[in-house]
Amino acid sequence: MKRTRFTEVQIFNILKEFDAGKNIQDIARDQGISKATIYNWKAKYGGMEMSELKRVKELEEENRKLKQMYADLALDNKMLKDVLGKKY
Repeated sequence: MKRTRFTEVQIFNILKEFDAGKNIQDIARDQGISKATIYNWKAKYGGMEMSELKRVKELEEENRKLKQMYADLALDNKMLKDVLGKKY
């Protein structure tokens, strides 16, 4: 299955369909995702309002960027320590 990012609105609407009683297999097939993805979204975002869901997604994205920045800086720091630690 092709990996696709869903917007907050799409996730919210999919979960609304699920909560309304639509068959999960039908939802998964229509959206091109696995049932497990829907269950994971339900566990993670179930019961949230749209604004809360949007805020969680924004915070997750910010967290991802900060982790990447930390990894880059840690690598830069290691390289600088290696260069400064060598005696010529």
